[in-house]
Amino acid sequence: MKNIAFLFFVATLIVMSSCSKKLTYFTDELYDENRWSEKELKRIQFYVSEDIKLVRGSSSGNSRIEDGKIKIKADRKVDEIIIERGTPGVFVFSPKENRFAISFDDDNDLYLMFGPNKKANGRYVLMAKEWKRREGVITYGGDEFYTGSESAYAALMVDIRKAQKSVKKTKTASGRTVR
Repeated sequence: MKNIAFLFFVATLIVMSSCSKKLTYFTDELYDENRWSEKELKRIQFYVSEDIKLVRGSSSGNSRIEDGKIKIKADRKVDEIIIERGTPGVFVFSPKENRFAISFDDDNDLYLMFGPNKKANGRYVLMAKEWKRREGVITYGGDEFYTGSESAYAALMVDIRKAQKSVKKTKTASGRTVR
């Protein structure tokens, strides 16, 4: 009885692992080997490898003088966008070679730019207008956001299942007789 339960467990594990995604990094080498068109890139399901956190803050305030004292009222508004690890995204457009606009939202205007980074083994990583020591300036939906350095190596991943096509041709000799 223990053997049957064990075999059932192993069979279930094999079936479940064969159905799971096999995510691998999208690299410049993979892109160069396949040279997909924009139409083909739009059919690829991309995923993000790490959490990406975008933050934008604004403040407004006013002051007044009462009884010889300055009273300041300040309001601060913070917009935060989080794209969690494993979030699926789609190719929107390519502004230039080796740069992909990928949207993780229903709105095609909300996209992030990715491109190959030699320091990351050619992986397509998050691109910023500018990287300062601990943060990057990212344009998202036409607005400027900031992201921490932990997002610098957030990369695109794809589900690759290697298909190997083999053609086997078999011929059976019919035999030959003397004439």
